[in-house]
Amino acid sequence: MTEVLRIGNVSGFYGDRFDAVAEMLGGGEIDVLTGDYLAELTMLILGRDRMANENLGYAKTFLRQMRESLGSALASGVRIVVNAGGLNPAGLAAALRELAAELGLEARIAHVEGDDLRPRAAEFGFGEPLTANAYLGCWGIVACLEAGADVVVTGRVTDAALVMGPAVAHFGWGMDDYDRLAGALAAGHVIECGTQATGGNFSFFTELGDLRKPGFPIAELRADGSSVLTKHPGTGGAVTTETVTAQLLYEIAEPAYRNPDVTARFDTVRLRELAPDRVELSGTRGEAPPRTVKVCLNTLDGFRNAMTFVLCGLDIEAKAELVERQLRAEFPDDELIFDLARTDRVDAETEQLASALYTATIRTPDPKRADRFSRAAVELALGSYPGFTMTSPPGKGSPVGVYTPGYVDREAIQQYAVLPDGTRKPIPHPFDQSGETVAGQPESVTEPVGGATVSAPLGRVLGARSGDKGGDANLGVWARDELGYRWISGQLSIARLRELLPETADLEIERFELPNLHALNFVIHGLLGKGVAASTRFDPQAKSLGEWFRSRVADIPEVLL
Repeated sequence: MTEVLRIGNVSGFYGDRFDAVAEMLGGGEIDVLTGDYLAELTMLILGRDRMANENLGYAKTFLRQMRESLGSALASGVRIVVNAGGLNPAGLAAALRELAAELGLEARIAHVEGDDLRPRAAEFGFGEPLTANAYLGCWGIVACLEAGADVVVTGRVTDAALVMGPAVAHFGWGMDDYDRLAGALAAGHVIECGTQATGGNFSFFTELGDLRKPGFPIAELRADGSSVLTKHPGTGGAVTTETVTAQLLYEIAEPAYRNPDVTARFDTVRLRELAPDRVELSGTRGEAPPRTVKVCLNTLDGFRNAMTFVLCGLDIEAKAELVERQLRAEFPDDELIFDLARTDRVDAETEQLASALYTATIRTPDPKRADRFSRAAVELALGSYPGFTMTSPPGKGSPVGVYTPGYVDREAIQQYAVLPDGTRKPIPHPFDQSGETVAGQPESVTEPVGGATVSAPLGRVLGARSGDKGGDANLGVWARDELGYRWISGQLSIARLRELLPETADLEIERFELPNLHALNFVIHGLLGKGVAASTRFDPQAKSLGEWFRSRVADIPEVLL
């Protein structure tokens, strides 16, 4: 056992940079290569793949990456752990064995099963979902690695399990080593989204230098559960306390971050910059995991189609109203949604700057009517508003998927490790304890930051990172120093957030404090409706919510500026 286990991540989503695997293997030394290919939306996409071909349902990109890089990984002794198995980990494992044989390589390949609950959906009261997958923990991965696997593919495990599994197998932690497990979970959460930890999507990106091609992140795990976050030398981007803070705040709710193996207290995490591109993450406290396991449910909910009209010059709103009247007359019984983006300017010097964008969307249970919608929009071309033009030709409608979380008792599911020799090993459940449910915190009262103020965008002094969880959104906001945190913890209440972001005025909001990170986290319930695959919102995954917040103008103490 080495004192440090170096785990490099090469994928944050299905569609991430293809060359990242080769870059990670060729850029420096690592011990384990991980890749996160799954998201709630991805499970829907894979579910539709499986409908067309029952042998699919996994991330085909990973198989192509292994054609290029499996040999170099084996030669370097780098073990691979990915969730690219999606809905069909056994199918991907079989395809990998065929690939290894074709390439003349000897690879010990294992996979993890037990997350697919679709055959038992009725038993759990889930209806008839397209997909129903439990978020499994890390112990199936541990068993595969302890059996000597070179490659482990999983289905729907938690994102952090890809890092926790190798750490447990390497250091020999037990199921009740909660602080160590929590530390690995926090490190896994940082690197799971790839280059978001190295400067990608970072509020203060103009301070980071070369971001043309950020390097993918590496977590150097230690036996006590602490870690150092870094990247290969010479790669783009940067690893700083703030890039790590931003990622820690991504898509979380309360500071008690629940996982099937441990509940990690993100309000205990401490960050320290050791050197350029080297940030220590330590102090994470762990508690027992919850008794229930979250289930990702995707169901089909009709079809949709959308067309965008360009409205130029005068009478923009009247032109939009005419289009709406014409389409509603054609589709009187369907759900139609209209959104006008006033991108136009008065007395513009170019035609583009004189134009607004008007998007019309249909939601219908009839796929033929969804297809018909775009053709009907084009048929208006010679009989509608002056200057009629559109941004695209007609296209077919697409299925609407709705994600909802479900929960089952952990004893009701069984995780299996299918070892390299084919043995199917059942994985025991964590000890019979359960973590406490942590509700929204009361807003603290802090000493105000006095002195003169200046009216300026909040982003001058605050960073933000936002994201989606089904129909909810999270908004993590951090200050750049202790004084800034004192100011936002006292000033940025739920009521003030509603004023700054009027779209949230009528929604339930929770607020949580993470003082070690100088941060607040808000969970905005219902902002995204039925979730990304069904949303017609301008920003269906709330990725820009944080930047909208930062653009809002407020009275900021001069001392912070």
